[in-house]
Amino acid sequence: MKSLSRFGVLSACVLATACVSKEEPAPTEPTAQEATQTKVKPGAGERCGTRPLTDAEELEVKAHLSKFSERVAQKKPGGGGGGASVTGGAINVYFHVINQGTGVSNGDLTAQMINDQMTVLNDAYRAWGWTFNLVQTTRTTNSSWFNSCDNTTVETQMKTALRQGTADDLNIYSCNPAGGLLGWATFPNWYAGAPKDDGVVILFSSVPGGSAAPYNLGDTGTHEVGHWMGLYHTFQGGCAKTGDSVSDTPAERSAAFGCPTGRDTCSGTGLDPIQNFMDYTDDACMDRFTAGQDTRMDQMFSAYRYNK
Repeated sequence: MKSLSRFGVLSACVLATACVSKEEPAPTEPTAQEATQTKVKPGAGERCGTRPLTDAEELEVKAHLSKFSERVAQKKPGGGGGGASVTGGAINVYFHVINQGTGVSNGDLTAQMINDQMTVLNDAYRAWGWTFNLVQTTRTTNSSWFNSCDNTTVETQMKTALRQGTADDLNIYSCNPAGGLLGWATFPNWYAGAPKDDGVVILFSSVPGGSAAPYNLGDTGTHEVGHWMGLYHTFQGGCAKTGDSVSDTPAERSAAFGCPTGRDTCSGTGLDPIQNFMDYTDDACMDRFTAGQDTRMDQMFSAYRYNK
């Protein structure tokens, strides 16, 4: 088990009814216009609106991580924490409840629902050294923000008004996005260019006790926080083995839905990782990350979030 002090430091070192098909077309690459936006609008089978990094962005990330690792190994300043790498820790969470009035059906989540969502996050990440500490809950009654949070202009207004903390603090916004989206997130390397945009947005009814079955056990939050920590979808790149930049997740031609045990869309790499939190399966089907994903999260957090 990794250190669970605030950060364990090694110096030197969508709810769409259409989403019932178990075989969906491979996700398409974002257009040039979409690639400049925070999220891709949902298409057939979309659950998560987090756009993947472009090839150019991923090349920049790989180069940055390589240089960061060199600085850490040489104990040179310039990395997170002055050339230090974190392998876990406690992440402060600011949970922003956007609603259109009183009552859960209007988005006004109860304290118990929020605490249950935090428990789900901690259960998913604790084994990999990361815990989440709820430090504040804000409640905002604004029907426009609640029902149009997927609109880029509205999202910017909402986040500019509410976001707290720095790069290593997690802001979660619950609202009611249109288009069947369950949620979206920002990647760590986007923080420097748009710090106010940083965070995770989730459908309010996806938290434990919500009405978005089969996506109401809280793992939309787990999935989106995975992006916030630097992870791709397991089906990123289709059958290209390194499509998600993680070596121990079997390649997957397209997103999986439901819980299709034995699914194997890319022969020779292993069964599809349908139980991985970064696929699109039902919440009850998801229950794991891999060691490679843990390494990726540690690297991305250290290079882009720690002490930033």
